[in-house]
Amino acid sequence: MLFGIAATYEPLEVTMTDTEDAYRFRFLSIDGESLPLDAWRGRPVLVVNTASFCGYTPQYSDLEALWQRYRDRGLVVLGVPSNDFGRQEPGSADEIKQFCTTNYSVDFPLTEKCRVIGGEAHPFYRWVADNLGEAGTPRWNFHKYLVGPDGQLAGAWPAQVAPTDRRITGEIERLLPQQSQ
Repeated sequence: MLFGIAATYEPLEVTMTDTEDAYRFRFLSIDGESLPLDAWRGRPVLVVNTASFCGYTPQYSDLEALWQRYRDRGLVVLGVPSNDFGRQEPGSADEIKQFCTTNYSVDFPLTEKCRVIGGEAHPFYRWVADNLGEAGTPRWNFHKYLVGPDGQLAGAWPAQVAPTDRRITGEIERLLPQQSQ
């Protein structure tokens, strides 16, 4: 598997050390409902830690564009609000949802606010860190992880790589069923 390194964006050969897949994890939606990743079994899922008051916040527009472009082919975009970096997501669930809807017309699923680094990180993020080590740990808001249809990590990109970058869209295209002509 190939993964991007945050500092150089060069591919990193990574061997998954955990034979479990991402489908064992669940989040709570921003509305407080259960959001199990296994509901999307067989589909690629782009998991992104987000924040409302970050220089990368405009990436919400690109994430929504990806969602609109690929959702009918099976892609899921999952936003995970987090206040871990620079306290740039201080709001309540209602405030976050209102911000995303009003400013970026976000229609893709959002989770409740979660920790994404450290010992109190959401179990999904601890699993990623256990498997990818330092190279895969989020260093800032809008770090992106692509979970393949098999539940294994298929890619990781730092905040500096836009959601619509060809490195990400190329990997998404590779994982999605081909369109019939």
